[in-house]
Amino acid sequence: MAPVASKPAAPSSAPILIADHAVLDMLNSLAAASGAPLEFWNSDRDVLHWLELTHLLPTHPKVAASWESGALLRAALRLRELVRDLVQRRKAGKRLDLSALNAFLAEGTSCLQLHAHASRTPHIERIYSASTPEALLAPLAELAAELLAHADFDLIRRCEGQDCVLWFYDRTKAHRRRWCSMAMCGNRAKVAAFRERQA
Repeated sequence: MAPVASKPAAPSSAPILIADHAVLDMLNSLAAASGAPLEFWNSDRDVLHWLELTHLLPTHPKVAASWESGALLRAALRLRELVRDLVQRRKAGKRLDLSALNAFLAEGTSCLQLHAHASRTPHIERIYSASTPEALLAPLAELAAELLAHADFDLIRRCEGQDCVLWFYDRTKAHRRRWCSMAMCGNRAKVAAFRERQA
């Protein structure tokens, strides 16, 4: 059981970060390959590495706690799936039961602190507790709440690629993004369209 403040090692496979929003990238940590589920979060280490890549790992936790192996993974998977359900329901215009997310948010504790560096101009930093896995995931849970409350859900989309399950926030100027990425599903669709025309 390593302290959560320690730097996580990289997992065996790199996560997909193409959604233009960390919460949707969280949903994309469960992807698909050839129609089969592809899980990027298989250990506490994977979750810590993902939090570091998305700049959501608290740098100065108030409590450098540790917990039993697998506890962070279980909490992260629970948060991911409850947020997935809420995003899908919000996208479909259905009623939302926010009690589970609110309970998760209640686990997080933080405070503001002022810091002054060489410039002597103070800046504010939010310091999160890391006493539990849920507390460590509080910044991500807060982002999920902000997404559900303030995002333009007309611009939150699933990739149009066949068998693709990835989400993204279309922040393009024309709002015509259709693919998780051109390198993946976009190029496949272009090749398939070209072959169809040739046939």
